[in-house]
Amino acid sequence: MRLIRPSAFLLFAFCLLLAVFKNGAAHAGSGDRADIRNGDWTIRHSDEAGKVEFSLIEHHRGGESSNESDWPMSSFIGIDLSKPGRQDVHFTLARDAGKIECEGFLNNGEGAGVFHFEPDPNYAGEMRKLGFTIDQESQYIMALHDVSLEFARQMRNEHLAGLDAEKLTAFRIFRVDSAFIEELRAAGLNVSDSDKLVAFRIHGVTPQMVRFLHQAGYSPDEDTLVAMRIHGATPEWMEELKKRGYDHVDLQELIAFRIHDVSPEFIEKLQALGYAHPDPEQLVAMRIHDVTPEYISGLRSRGMRDLSIDQLLNMRIQGID
Repeated sequence: MRLIRPSAFLLFAFCLLLAVFKNGAAHAGSGDRADIRNGDWTIRHSDEAGKVEFSLIEHHRGGESSNESDWPMSSFIGIDLSKPGRQDVHFTLARDAGKIECEGFLNNGEGAGVFHFEPDPNYAGEMRKLGFTIDQESQYIMALHDVSLEFARQMRNEHLAGLDAEKLTAFRIFRVDSAFIEELRAAGLNVSDSDKLVAFRIHGVTPQMVRFLHQAGYSPDEDTLVAMRIHGATPEWMEELKKRGYDHVDLQELIAFRIHDVSPEFIEKLQALGYAHPDPEQLVAMRIHDVTPEYISGLRSRGMRDLSIDQLLNMRIQGID
């Protein structure tokens, strides 16, 4: 059984984020200087140790655009986020793309204030030398996500297809870096597509997963890896199938197992009824046509025994209950 593989990766979260920012930029004209970015900031406690929830909300004539994520506490140089009580604060988030100047107050480690973004006048030119074209809006977003010149240089040296300024930002958002790329390649996957690297991070394709599959004798491509993660065909689940006698099943059939709920428990119940090792395609067909262990037991209680899987499928298709 061959399944249709994913042919494209729609980086929905990143595109949505970018659309929000660019919508804000489109409304920033008509008397507003596009290189001046002002707004509000807030800091709240995070559930993750060593981090805080930091948001920047930019106000403009079209409304507002915002960015919120967990930031390491170490990013906020010059302020003590663990200090009790109220304190007035002024801090700078320094990036290659520019400086985000913030002032306001904190009360027991949480607070708010106003910010002003100063773009670095040399950043766009330095990025252009590396082969990346950016505009004022991109520069602001790249400052938010700390797309440094060194990071851009590292990614360029990875020789990736489809790499542009927007992908650099997506890489920072989804934690695609040289270490991740090199680990994938060391695991046996010669990945070079920027979109697929982001998709790997979004869906949880790891070097460990790639290594497991290669050691098991598979040679999956990028699309198959993503499809496996989307449908939950994990190494741990594959090990459970192996215990039931299903070792080295075709990867597309494994994905079909997950889509149609061919589980280790389902196989085990069939084996208890005497069906020792149905073919993978038969297992999928049984799920599609609702040939369950309960259905088989019901037929047997009415004297219909020793039916083959093909006979069971035909009876179910014909509506014989």
